[in-house]
Amino acid sequence: MNKWLSTGLAALAAGWAFAGSASAEELTLKCAYPFWPGFAPVHLAQELGYFKDEGLTVQETFDDDRGNVLPALERGDIGCDMRTVGEHQGRPRTPETQGRIIGTIDISMGGDGVLVEKDIKTMGDLKGKVFAAEPNTPARLIAQIMLKKEGLSFADLKIKDIASADAIAVFADPQVAGVAVYEPTLTEALKASHKEGAYIIASSRDFPGLITDVIVARTDDLKENPDKYKRFLRGIYRAIDFFNKDRAKAVEIMAPHFKLDVATYEDVLKNLTYTSYEEAVEFMGTDGKRGKLHDIFDEVMALNLENGAADAKLDSNQQIDNSVITGLFDGRKR
Repeated sequence: MNKWLSTGLAALAAGWAFAGSASAEELTLKCAYPFWPGFAPVHLAQELGYFKDEGLTVQETFDDDRGNVLPALERGDIGCDMRTVGEHQGRPRTPETQGRIIGTIDISMGGDGVLVEKDIKTMGDLKGKVFAAEPNTPARLIAQIMLKKEGLSFADLKIKDIASADAIAVFADPQVAGVAVYEPTLTEALKASHKEGAYIIASSRDFPGLITDVIVARTDDLKENPDKYKRFLRGIYRAIDFFNKDRAKAVEIMAPHFKLDVATYEDVLKNLTYTSYEEAVEFMGTDGKRGKLHDIFDEVMALNLENGAADAKLDSNQQIDNSVITGLFDGRKR
């Protein structure tokens, strides 16, 4: 996932800081999410008045740092968080930690990938070589899966932990044979490396659904105010309907929110797809029954435990709550 960390943190510093304890009104929802256009349907719903139609006030804020967001969710400063499934699972989350997945919003389709030198024909060729990646990122999961297919693990490589924002400079180092990172840094690192023949050996496009962004509700608030989150999801999925019907107008609205021009935003959209309500239902399941996301969750959980990104094994049946999405539009405007 591309988070545009520096810009996102600048936006945070300029406009928002967590309050002490939450005393949110019944139909007010504070939601924090990374600086990534995959989450733009929230802003689109805001601008189109869909939340207002639902009698819901949504306060949005950018924050890429889990060190801020997870404690805020615990305290009740925010009621909503959005991340990839893998990031949701990361330490220090335990089964008791606040936050349950109530919906999906987008899927990475090329936005995360593994960049290697031309001599690396398969991931097995990285054995004994320096490979750089930020811990607990989607691209690192892709690298891990590709290595497993070769009978290898990260222990067989010389792993260099980095910040994704540094990937361009890191891959330019002749000692580094490969790097796992998100867009647009992935493409920028390729262009800037001057390593003839360097290429993207694998991306999230090769693993549809593996890198899924989810909508997470604070557990206690969800129990007390499930209707609030139904209204929130209806606004989001109506916004995605609008995007699918009038893409050009939707992009005009969303792009400035992420400090991007329309052309750049369209380039970003090549690497992700928003999930409609029907697609979200396929992922989430309904009436307590498992959907596609449950199996994805379990697969990613095993990978995160293996690579040390997570400490506690989480149960997908506990962490995914499809009660909100079930019958979401029954008798309601869409």
